[in-house]
Amino acid sequence: MPNPPRAKPAGARPDHNGPQRAQFASNKKKIFATQRVCGICGNPVDFSLKFPHPLSPCIDHIIPVAKGGHPSDIGNLQLAHMCCNRQKSDKLVQKIEFSDQKEPIGNRVLPLTFDWKNV
Repeated sequence: MPNPPRAKPAGARPDHNGPQRAQFASNKKKIFATQRVCGICGNPVDFSLKFPHPLSPCIDHIIPVAKGGHPSDIGNLQLAHMCCNRQKSDKLVQKIEFSDQKEPIGNRVLPLTFDWKNV
């Protein structure tokens, strides 16, 4: 009698412990060397802060692996603050452009602040 297929352990992802690990690590170095702004909130990332500081740099999957995003493709990776990445979790977010905004919002759905006096 053949053995039943084993389920993957929770958290087993190819960019953590699998065939994509080396490519993910290489792309992470490229992103850390070339990007300076969080792709989620749009604020600068301080590389002197280290884990577990909430504003430490980390890599975010633009399309989450859980939603079918590629685990190591550089086009699916961006720099992020650890707290922004945790808040985004496995949600899909879209970039919204506002013509009256002076600076880009990033790829959050809503701005963190709003000037209600000028409405």
